Amino acid sequence: MTDRVVFAPGRVNLIGEHTDYSGGLVLAVAVDLGVTVAWGPAADAIRLRSLAFPETVELRSDGAPTSQLAGWGRYVAAVAQLLHERGRPPVGLEATVDSTVPIGAGLSSSAALIVGVGLALCRASDFDLPPLELARLAQTAEHRAVGVPCGLMDPATSLLGRHGYALLLDCETEEHRYVPLPLGVGIVVIDSGVRRQLERSGYADRRAELERGLAAIGRARPKSLTPAEAESEARAAGVDDVAARRIRHVVSENDRVRRCVAALEQPGGADLATLGDVFREGHESLRNDFEVSIPELDLLVDLAYECGAIGARMMGGGFGGSIVALAESEAARSLVDAVSAAYAKRTGREPAGYICRSVEGAADDAT
Repeated sequence: MTDRVVFAPGRVNLIGEHTDYSGGLVLAVAVDLGVTVAWGPAADAIRLRSLAFPETVELRSDGAPTSQLAGWGRYVAAVAQLLHERGRPPVGLEATVDSTVPIGAGLSSSAALIVGVGLALCRASDFDLPPLELARLAQTAEHRAVGVPCGLMDPATSLLGRHGYALLLDCETEEHRYVPLPLGVGIVVIDSGVRRQLERSGYADRRAELERGLAAIGRARPKSLTPAEAESEARAAGVDDVAARRIRHVVSENDRVRRCVAALEQPGGADLATLGDVFREGHESLRNDFEVSIPELDLLVDLAYECGAIGARMMGGGFGGSIVALAESEAARSLVDAVSAAYAKRTGREPAGYICRSVEGAADDAT
């Protein structure tokens, strides 16, 4: 009997892309698109079925799979095994998983799944972990499941989100605080319809290129560098052009997070013009210096600005997925409709648009 419910939100990253795995800054929002796990205790096994996929995932109560797993089952097995290694008692679970997060759209569907299942497993066995500890475990689960060297931002935002606020997270120290979202401004996500799987894209290559450059300048954590310092150090160390551009993106992106926070916390109200500039600069850096954008995302960003967005940029790991845009709340729906129509006319693709609400982090019986 699945009479208890856990909800784990997806996330929209306002700014701070590809900074988390080098100990940088991110500013993300937990949103109302998420994963719901309806669960109840079971005697001897962990069984989960999905409302989106036909296969049922079955594990032993200690998380060990009873057969070879593929797809979403890999994430379930990884988090179950890691919780067992962490000391979770081997208690069974019957659960049904439902999701409103589009897969591969850059809204962190995998982290929401791992967090939701992990939290249900913890509840079933009365095994509590502090939110950041569970976030680190969820990060490791994604590494183990599909080999993606992702950062801490996604699971941390899913667990620590707060309604009406963005989460400012220092991924090196794990210090975090909340930054108020401006009243009257909506968060819009428009999905390009181009799907990517991070384990099959250039995501790991970009991280390796960045780390190669950082090793050359002796800076594993470039958060404290200014863009001018980064350029000077890269030149002095003879860093190749590709790695130097990867460093330039990360250093300038950390600076953009600081500028975005300052714009949101202006005493007289958010500085929307600066937000628009920061978003545009962030997209150009992701396109030219980190090279993770694609023509469809570039087009969506351009269309969003043409149709009146306050700011817009690609979001997520790149190579497909979505853009995030800020718009006046009363204009958010018309922005989605105008951008979607223009994009469909230009590309033949039908995009999906979402107007997202900020929500609390993963919890029991959330709606």
